[in-house]
Amino acid sequence: MALTESNPFPIGTLAPDFNLLDTKSGRKLGLAELKGEKGTAIFFICNHCPFVIHVNDELVRMANEYTKKGIGFVAISSNNVESHPQDGPDFMKSHAENQGYPFPYLFDASQEVAKAYDATCTPDLYLFDADLKSVYHGQLDDSRPGNDIPVSGNDFRNAMDNLLAGNSAITDQKPSIGCGIKWK
Repeated sequence: MALTESNPFPIGTLAPDFNLLDTKSGRKLGLAELKGEKGTAIFFICNHCPFVIHVNDELVRMANEYTKKGIGFVAISSNNVESHPQDGPDFMKSHAENQGYPFPYLFDASQEVAKAYDATCTPDLYLFDADLKSVYHGQLDDSRPGNDIPVSGNDFRNAMDNLLAGNSAITDQKPSIGCGIKWK
């Protein structure tokens, strides 16, 4: 597995809009209806990536905890399903059900949304404030498959706690690391 780092995404950047198929409900959903009252977390993930598999349980825990605090959560898969059919919509739906995803799992068939966010890897994690301005784009925590550091979600949790406390965005943000998005 080739390691890919997330690209910089400047603090204050407005979240690019989207309207994508939610593989869980079968409906198209847009950013305006998915955003949280106090903030919005957007995760670029996929079904098969070992880095995502490694953190899936923590993504679910965080969403269950922070949704109650006003943070909206959205997951998007942008992988090329011709080369990686296991990341297609039918598999996404069953994967979301098996993992207990409490958030929509959207399919970016054209990969235009991933490009708009300059997403490069899975997981690629973003946090936006109530006005959909970027406050965090970085790693979940220091844990990686095989490095024996427990998954805690510390970095992303700190960013959400900071946002909820009304503080300025954290400027020291370590990039996320994972598998590269499978481009067409």
